[in-house]
Amino acid sequence: MKIYLVGGAVRDKLLNLPIKDRDWVVVGATKEILLKKNFQQVGKDFPVFLHPDTHEEYALARKERKFGKGYTNFCTNFSSNITLEEDLVRRDLTINAIAQDKFGNYIDPYQGKIDLENRLLRHVSESFIEDPLRVLRTARFAAKLMHLGFRVAKETMLLMCEIVNKKELLYLTINRIWNETEKAFKTKNPHVYFQVLYSCKALNLIFPEIYFLYQKELFFTNIFNYLNNYFLSTGLSKISILTKDISIRFAYLFQFVSLNINYISNTKLYDKTSASIVKSFCNRLNVPIHIKEIVILSAGFYNFLHAINYQSSEDIISFFSKIDAWRKPDRIEKFAFLTDFNFFNNKLSNISNISLAPGLFLKKSFYVIQNISIKSILKKGFIGNQIKYELNRLRIKKLDLWRIKNLKKV
Repeated sequence: MKIYLVGGAVRDKLLNLPIKDRDWVVVGATKEILLKKNFQQVGKDFPVFLHPDTHEEYALARKERKFGKGYTNFCTNFSSNITLEEDLVRRDLTINAIAQDKFGNYIDPYQGKIDLENRLLRHVSESFIEDPLRVLRTARFAAKLMHLGFRVAKETMLLMCEIVNKKELLYLTINRIWNETEKAFKTKNPHVYFQVLYSCKALNLIFPEIYFLYQKELFFTNIFNYLNNYFLSTGLSKISILTKDISIRFAYLFQFVSLNINYISNTKLYDKTSASIVKSFCNRLNVPIHIKEIVILSAGFYNFLHAINYQSSEDIISFFSKIDAWRKPDRIEKFAFLTDFNFFNNKLSNISNISLAPGLFLKKSFYVIQNISIKSILKKGFIGNQIKYELNRLRIKKLDLWRIKNLKKV
């Protein structure tokens, strides 16, 4: 029985990147041998085991043969005579098909180290096309390693296009799609993920809601001419440098849905059409609720927030209520951050006066009215809905007075 370190741990070690998880492959062993050594099997039909002390994953070397559609219909052979090379050849990219033995020696039958040096994402074998998930994985690795200069090999991109043309992506589960997308949003350059999917014709199949962002003709007919590749590529990349919050990164991308619907929303406060599109997308992919809510609200209030300085105090208070700011004040920080990012990166904005920054105005407005006491209202004898109306009236009045006072200073 021989044990080898494989996959991401070997790749990241060679790239001098932090190693998060270590995976091992076991050659020349059986399920019974590992169980006798107190390994714990994970799942009934899959030859993966947890080490009794480290709890790291150890998988029996295996071969796979596809017999149907999608990524689940595989016949797996994990007998003890499977070689390390046979196990590595079933992997997706050469940089993930490098093994290391207990002496520190690298086993690299598919030239993964050369591809690491050349900064190339290249498939191991033609069996790459058997698993449609590899389209998303390759796009995600492109995003993960873009800052190191990695690119997708032309021949691999052709195979990705072939997978798309065969409609294999339609067999992916929503959980698989979201899992790869979430990981992509955690990288330094999440915009690369979408660019790669667009290049292999997969974007319209998986994310039709944002496909229009790549339709160049729209960039010149939309009266918001600043919405172009800068916003999608440089913008998403830049905001990802400034914040690691996935909900903000995600919201940045999907806030532009409103511009594709009606250019300038006729809705005074909330753009229901844009919000509905984003909501359907989030529901379709089972996006976690803490991300989903921010993304939907961001799309719905995009136009409102863009002109928050000119909104009525009544509408601003209504906005605070609709985003549940009283119980979740952190949302103010998120929307302020996103709104100011748009403001300072919008070539059409007048940024000569920083006091006009909508995000800053949003935070100050909330600070002014958030501490109005309900106790004082109760002492005046208000009951039931009267309390809500009176509290709302006081908030509007206080915000109006602050705005008038602040306007005199300008």
